[in-house]
Amino acid sequence: MKVLNAALISAVGVLFSTAAMADGHLNEMGPAELLPLAQKEGTLTVYSFTSRIGKVEKAFEEAYPGIDLQGFDISSTEQIARLKAETQAGVTNADVVYISDTPVVLTELLEAGIVAPYVPPRIADRVPEQYRSPLLAQRLSTKVLMYNEEANPDGAPVSNLWELTTDDWTGRVVMVDPLQRGDYLDLMTEIVLRSDEMAAAYEAQFGQAIDLDGAANAGEKFIADLFSNDVILVGSTDDVNAAVGALGQEKPPVGFTSYSDRRDNEEEGWALQVANAVEPAPGIIFPAVLALAAKPNNPAAARLVIDFLMGDETEVGGPGLKPFYVAGDYVTRTDIPPHPDAVPLDEFTAWRLAPAKTATIRAEIGDLILTLQ
Repeated sequence: MKVLNAALISAVGVLFSTAAMADGHLNEMGPAELLPLAQKEGTLTVYSFTSRIGKVEKAFEEAYPGIDLQGFDISSTEQIARLKAETQAGVTNADVVYISDTPVVLTELLEAGIVAPYVPPRIADRVPEQYRSPLLAQRLSTKVLMYNEEANPDGAPVSNLWELTTDDWTGRVVMVDPLQRGDYLDLMTEIVLRSDEMAAAYEAQFGQAIDLDGAANAGEKFIADLFSNDVILVGSTDDVNAAVGALGQEKPPVGFTSYSDRRDNEEEGWALQVANAVEPAPGIIFPAVLALAAKPNNPAAARLVIDFLMGDETEVGGPGLKPFYVAGDYVTRTDIPPHPDAVPLDEFTAWRLAPAKTATIRAEIGDLILTLQ
């Protein structure tokens, strides 16, 4: 009986070792090698924090017939909750995760073994190390102050974030509830982390040193003043865009939203533009990352779609990258030229998010906002 148990243990060990070797071998394959394996799998599921996954789905299935990509538009906050619940239940539904909110992703998904890194070998040498590890960043996204360009043809109607706390902007600042969307909570957290800059901006705006009036720092004071000035909280970024950007307004609000949503100006009847010159910064810029499920049901197809999302060998990345090659998104591949209609990255004044640092006080800022609502 002891011999039988040892044999069983040995067999199980071989199976696990073989699976690990197979996954490692897949990591070394290019798209031509992955394709027949992916076609045998026949399908894959992608959780995506952007609705643009619908365009990716169509383009991927045209490029690789016989593979059914099922894309689900799920906010990063919802993805994190869903992936943790599925793992606890012993279920794997997503093969690929396309997500922002990296302060939580790195600590609650990657470190917990719920997702795993993958960098397609084809493009590895064309993505800087900071965007390959610990997870692959496909592009940099934003949450920044935007205004209505039609109503303000000479530029942004504010030049300092502290103006948003004054009477002129009471009830005229819009954003998604930070307790509902993690990237907006990251924005509020970054404002606190940049308290020294916020204090200097206060003095520049009002001509005197800031009185914290019981707040812990200038960042928390700004958030408290913003909420007491009747900031408007809405349910989605599209709601912000419509409120701020709709044409024909005399005194439109300003709002924190995605710079890349300018891509929809013509189609939606908006006039969104970024307030890049606002002091001390218009908001945050952060990575949108791609990861495998720790144990994807369709490992070859999962890797193939990540390779596809990183763009092909044409000048601006082809159909896989097309939905993201827009003004306001910054592709991480060094061989893809910047979008000509965007503020150049080296001139873009948004704060660069440091996920590990954000994670240290994020929950605390969430508690603060809860008390202000």
